[in-house]
Amino acid sequence: MRIHILGVCGTFMAGLAQILKESGHKVSGSDIQYYPPMSDYLEKIGIETTQGYQKDQLPKADLYVVGNALSRGNECIEEILDKKLPFVSGPEMLGKELKNRNVFAVSGTHGKTTTSYMLAHILENQGKDIGFLIGGISKNFENSAKLGTDKSFVIEADEYDSAFFDKRSKFIHYSPNNLVINNIEFDHADIFDDINDIKKQFHHLIKIVPSSGNIIYFKDDKNSSDLIKDGLWCNKIEINSHSIKTDFKLMELEVDKKKFSLKELPLIGKHNFKNYISAILAAKLDGVLINDSIESLKTFKGVRRRMELVVDASGIKVYDDFAHHPTAIRLSCEAIREKYLDKKILGIIELGSNTMSSGFHKNFIDSFELLDQTFLLDHKQIYQYTNSFNSIESLASKLKETIFDYDIILVMTNKDSQKFIQPIMSYIENK
Repeated sequence: MRIHILGVCGTFMAGLAQILKESGHKVSGSDIQYYPPMSDYLEKIGIETTQGYQKDQLPKADLYVVGNALSRGNECIEEILDKKLPFVSGPEMLGKELKNRNVFAVSGTHGKTTTSYMLAHILENQGKDIGFLIGGISKNFENSAKLGTDKSFVIEADEYDSAFFDKRSKFIHYSPNNLVINNIEFDHADIFDDINDIKKQFHHLIKIVPSSGNIIYFKDDKNSSDLIKDGLWCNKIEINSHSIKTDFKLMELEVDKKKFSLKELPLIGKHNFKNYISAILAAKLDGVLINDSIESLKTFKGVRRRMELVVDASGIKVYDDFAHHPTAIRLSCEAIREKYLDKKILGIIELGSNTMSSGFHKNFIDSFELLDQTFLLDHKQIYQYTNSFNSIESLASKLKETIFDYDIILVMTNKDSQKFIQPIMSYIENK
């Protein structure tokens, strides 16, 4: 089948392009602009691309896959609708490809990408040629997607909507056999009114997990526990329950009265400890022994822009982190403070998401109180904070004056982090 993807340069859609190509389809794509690393990725896997959405550039295809960034008024969308050409959303297309797979869906407000890669790494390291499609980039994997020959498939299961014509969450289309729910908090204020809107989408997802399937969740996460109480039709694995106990200080996992040490695993922070446990228990459902999973995770190198050390020069270490929600920011700050107890730490936070820039999170300032100082890039000046800047230029100027007062700099944004990191590198080099 000849398939054309609209919005192909997004992480999900680029991964989908690879899955579809490996499935034997002829795949092309278009987007408004192309940028690394996805542009390089598309070129590497041989996807023919066009730039722009002019209707005369729309190639003939048997099916058009529409990304959720496109909406009515787009020339290609109008052409497809006027001519009644066949179209689907990206998640629905992927769901069709996964119909006969043993799908492991990793969901939650935080930790989806890291946990998905942890699970994929365990299964691959144990000799399984699994399929996967995960956002972000991990140093353990050549690509962020693969069809694979093993029946198991790992998917990062996002609660964001599927397309302008399908407002269901993406994960509804994946029909998982095994579902991980790391946590549930309010996010995506542009499409959800409140936490109940989000829980409703998760409830729909739980309804389609088969009775032979499994749900892994943290019982001490109130929203997750409330969700399970609202209805469950499959097996459940409760973390922090009578059968599975965790201790963040000991870094120890207890299952069936057997204790397993996670102290030697490389990633820092309580949140990564929880990610480890989710991945280990999910892998156990695919027949991997807990000790074997732990051995595999000792070689896991993490995910780019998840507490990634990007600069270590002139006595300054710079970490690049994707944290953009108060909980994720707090957890990242806790992890970096725990690692560097006696160091002076500067945080740089950009209010990049729709939820953060709306001012929804009233107690946001409390999330980085463990740091010695924080610079806030708040374009709309939503929050009343001393070191708040409405432009990158003003923030960079202040940073230039004070950079050598700090040992550690933690950059937290879900946008382009290089606008902070490049000036930092320049200031260090020109010291």
